[in-house]
Amino acid sequence: MGLLCVLTLTALASNWQKLAEDGLHDPTNPALKLLQDPTESLSVLPPDSTGNKVDWIRALQNGDIKPRSNILEQLEDEILDLDVLIMAAGSAPIVRFPHKAHTEWLDCSNCHEHLFKSKAGATQFTMLDILQGEYCGTCHGAVSFPLTECNRCHSVDPDEANRIQREMATAKAEADDKQ
Repeated sequence: MGLLCVLTLTALASNWQKLAEDGLHDPTNPALKLLQDPTESLSVLPPDSTGNKVDWIRALQNGDIKPRSNILEQLEDEILDLDVLIMAAGSAPIVRFPHKAHTEWLDCSNCHEHLFKSKAGATQFTMLDILQGEYCGTCHGAVSFPLTECNRCHSVDPDEANRIQREMATAKAEADDKQ
């Protein structure tokens, strides 16, 4: 490991508090010593610049972690390699929702049908809803990367967004003509 990586990991590790000092765990609980401190467990994973400082997608892709999408071992995981584009309001770039990155972690039933309807466009939500912990905000800002990283979701290049919007307008006009 290069010096830069070691320095980066050391700097990131300084952001992880010991469990006995994090304000969440009871420091007098004798069982606390059975838990691994974040510095020990997280510093070996690929670093990220936000949230808990771990790039969980890269950790998954590298095989550093092997999460189960459900607690029922007999169920086959369904990994859906499909990006859904969500038109953003105002001047924000279009959102690219990568199903694959989510279904490698989670079973479809974690989100569908109670958070999001399976039919494209059937669920209407706003950034305010997400910031209030609904829809995407159920995980993002809680257990996944924080909502301060706008470009991770609002990631569609403006030129690509213009092309997509033209294609959608053409498809809508053709559908309207058929009616």
